[in-house]
This record gives sequence, structure tokens and C-alpha cells, in this order.
Amino acid sequence: MPINEGAIDRVLRVILGLAILSLAFFGPQSPWAWLGLVPLLTGLAGFCPAYALLGIRTCPANRQ
Repeated sequence: MPINEGAIDRVLRVILGLAILSLAFFGPQSPWAWLGLVPLLTGLAGFCPAYALLGIRTCPANRQ
């Protein structure tokens, strides 16, 4: 999987993912908070399947 997320995008995804995921343990404790795993994992991996489908790249390296 090629990296298609830039550094700022990845950091924001990890922060947002952790914030949403924390709602599963604190606050309303909704099972929907587990969706926070999606931005967390895509941020850690540096690859977003939706970006790949849409042809979006926020990573400045290896632009083709």
C-alpha cells in the first residue's frame, strides 16, 4: 500500500480517532465511538482507501 496521506493529515486523523474512540470509555459511552478506529488506523498506516478510490494524495513525496 503506497502512502497517500501527508504528515498533517496523519496527525489530525490520529488525534481525531483517539478523541472519538475515547467516547467509548468516557462521556456517552456509545458503541458508535468504535468508529474512531477508522481514522486512527488510517492515520497510523498512512493509507486511506477512500483517498485511493478518489485519486487524492496529501503526501508530497512520490507525486506522479
